[in-house]
Amino acid sequence: MSKTILLGHGSGGKLTSDLIKKSFIEYFDNPVLNAMTDSAVININDKLLAFTTDSYVVDPVFFPGGDIGKLSVCGTINDLAVSGAEPVFLSAAFIIEEGFSIDDLETITQSMREEADKAGVRIVTGDTKVVNKGQCDKIFINTAGIGILERKFENISTGNDIQPGDKIIVNGYIGDHGIAVMGARENLKFEAEIVTDCASLNHLIKSVLDSGADIKFMRDITRGGLATIVSEITANRKFGITINESDLPVRESVRGMCEIFGYDPMFLANEGKVLMIVSAQSSHKALAIIKENKYGRDSAIIGEITPDNPGKAVLQSIVGGSRIIDKLTGEMLPRIC
Repeated sequence: MSKTILLGHGSGGKLTSDLIKKSFIEYFDNPVLNAMTDSAVININDKLLAFTTDSYVVDPVFFPGGDIGKLSVCGTINDLAVSGAEPVFLSAAFIIEEGFSIDDLETITQSMREEADKAGVRIVTGDTKVVNKGQCDKIFINTAGIGILERKFENISTGNDIQPGDKIIVNGYIGDHGIAVMGARENLKFEAEIVTDCASLNHLIKSVLDSGADIKFMRDITRGGLATIVSEITANRKFGITINESDLPVRESVRGMCEIFGYDPMFLANEGKVLMIVSAQSSHKALAIIKENKYGRDSAIIGEITPDNPGKAVLQSIVGGSRIIDKLTGEMLPRIC
C-alpha cells in the first residue's frame, strides 16, 4: 500500500476500498460502520433511521446540466433512498476559497434549494469556513442526510436476501455524468451535447417500494461505476453475477468518447442511476414502474444473479466471449463528484 495518498484513493474503486479498510475501519471499528452500506442503519428506541454523509469536490463546479450544489443534494438523497429510507433532513457545510464569487455561491445554493424542494427534503443545519486563496479549489461542500427507514426494508442495503435467479435493473444510460464533467473540464465540444444525469431518485425508488415489488438490494452507481458495484456485491458470496453487454444502456455519444479516450462505460461515474436487484417474479413489474418515471424511461434489465462463478461478476460480451468484471483500479477521472 502506498505511503502517501494518491488521486486513485478517491476513485471509489480498489484503492478506495483498501484505504477505508486500512485507515478508517481499523480505527473506527463498530457494527454499524462495518456493514459498509451507503447509509448507516441506526436503531433508536426500536425505530430505524438511515444516516449518511458525503463530500463534493467536483471540478469544474459548473458543468452541463448541473453544478456542485445540485450534485451535493442529489448524491446524499440517493444514498438514503437506495437504503430503502425516505429522506427527510439534510445538513450542508461549505469550505470556500477566498476570492470565490458570491454570485456563483448564490447560484449554487439556489440549485441546492431547488433540488431539495423537488425531492421533498429540508436543509436544516450547516457550517461555513473560508480558507486563504490557494488553500482550497474554489468551493467544497459536505452534505449529511437523515431518513426514516421502515423495518421491512432493513436488509435492502446489505443484500442479504439476494438469491440466484434475481434480476438486475438499471434505470437508464450509464456514463453520462463522467463524460459531461470531463467535457466541461477539458473544454471539449461534442456533436451532441452530453449532460449530467444528476437527479434525486427518492420518488422513483419510493414508487417501486410502494408497489410491493420484491426488491433485494439497491445501490446508486457513482464513483467506480457499475463495474465496481457488481464486483463488490459478489465478493465473498456464494452466488455470481452475469451482466449482458448487449443490454447495457449506453448513449452512442458516450460510447464514442469512451472509445476515443480508452474508457470503459462500466467504470464511469453516474449521479442519477440506481442498480436494483429484484426477484425474477417482480422484475417486469418493477421495470414497468421505473419506466413511468422521467428518470427511468431508458431503464433495462441488464443481467441476473447466478449460481455459476460464485464470488465473481462476469460480463457476457456482444461478440460472444466473457470476462471477469473487477473493481476500478487507479483513477479514471479524478474529482468527478
